[in-house]
This record gives sequence, C-alpha cells and structure tokens, in this order.
Amino acid sequence: MSRLTILRGYALRADPDKAIPASILLAHNADTITIFDAFPKSIFHLLVLPRVLPPFTVFELTNLRTLLKCDKARAKDLLDRLNETAKTARAMIEEEMMKRYGFKWGIWTGFHAVSSMEHLHLHVISSDLCSASMKVKKHYNSFNPKLGFFLPLDDIRSWFDAEPSYFAMMSQLKPSQYEPLLKEPLVCWRCDKEQKNMPTLKTHLQEEWDEEAKREKAKLERKRKHSSASQGQAGELADEETKKQHTESQ
Repeated sequence: MSRLTILRGYALRADPDKAIPASILLAHNADTITIFDAFPKSIFHLLVLPRVLPPFTVFELTNLRTLLKCDKARAKDLLDRLNETAKTARAMIEEEMMKRYGFKWGIWTGFHAVSSMEHLHLHVISSDLCSASMKVKKHYNSFNPKLGFFLPLDDIRSWFDAEPSYFAMMSQLKPSQYEPLLKEPLVCWRCDKEQKNMPTLKTHLQEEWDEEAKREKAKLERKRKHSSASQGQAGELADEETKKQHTESQ
C-alpha cells in the first residue's frame, strides 16, 4: 500500500483492531477511526478518518473538496460525526497534557485545503508546532492558523449556513488558489515575526512554547499556594472556634 493511499486502506477496514497496528490506532467507532499521525507536526497530532460506509463511496471521501461536492445534507452529517469524534480526541489529548506537563494549551481541529494523501482526514493537533517532523516550509505553512491553508472544522461547518453561492464558491478548494500559500514567508503565528529559515523558526517556536509552559506552571503554582494558604487559614479559624467552644463549656 502506497503512503498516498494508506489512510484509505485504514478507512476501508471492517476490523481496525486487527488491521491497524496498536502503535497507530488510537480509537474507533461505527463512523470514524482515530490514529496517531505517522509524522506528527506537534507534540500531539491525531487524524480522524471517516470510515467508508454507505451512502458514501471511497471516491466521495477522497478529500474535503470531493466531500463538499456531495449532497449538502450528507456532507454536513459526516462533518458533524467527525466533529463528535474530534471532541473525544481533544479530551484525550488534554488528559495526556495534564499527565505529562500539568497544564493544557491550544488544540486546533481542521483540514488542509489541499490534501497530500488520498482519504479525507481531520487533523487534531496541539498548537505548539514543536516536532522533529516539522522539517520544511510547507510543513509549517500548512498549519499556520493565520495563513489560510489550514481550515478550521468550525469554519467549514459554518459554510452550510451561508448563502448557496458562497457555499459553492468555498467548496471549490482549487489547488491553484491554496498551494501558493505554502511558499509564503515563515512567520510565527504567535508574534507575527518573520523567521529567516526553518531552523530559526523551530528554535523560535520552541522558545515561545517554553515561555507559555513557564507562565502556565507559574500560574498553577500560585493557585496551589493560594489554595494551601486558604486551607491553612480555615484550619486556624476552626482551631480557634474549637478552643472557644471548649473554654465556654468549662
């Protein structure tokens, strides 16, 4: 199975537990399969795949563009199902964040406007973008939330409530419209500072995330100290009240 179609192969399997290695498969249900991205672009990076089930064909689920050419009600229903699975995936990531780091940070959920692999897949990715697999400009620009190549799921779902002409326009997703975005300058999505190359960008992103982690941990420590102090004061008041009651009873 080629790398371009491996996701399709997973989505076609009736027995994910047996067909997909445990190192790849995270979870599955009647509608979706959730896997670990083989080349994660952040500390946490999952993919949610719709299973190939009637009324959809494998071709209709090739990518976001083919899905949006389907009957509007069917397409919306599928996106709603992906959204429900994505909520579960986000909760799992947040739980792991707390276990490993003691705090939670941003998680993005969306599609690439032009997919590099054949089968619709929803990215659920933490916002640090700190990963050894983040190697070249197109990797970063494809996830930079300010650039427009990464399309948030909530935005796409909102298209269905827009005027028909607007929905038709947005559902085209022509590669010629989006692929030039991958060649845009490397700009930090947090501070908007341009970086000269990928090594400097990756160093900058790591520093930005380290600062965020430092702030969040300091916040948690302040909260812990405040809670301990409050408990201590409550204990002292309780002791004073006990002493007072004991004195009055004598």
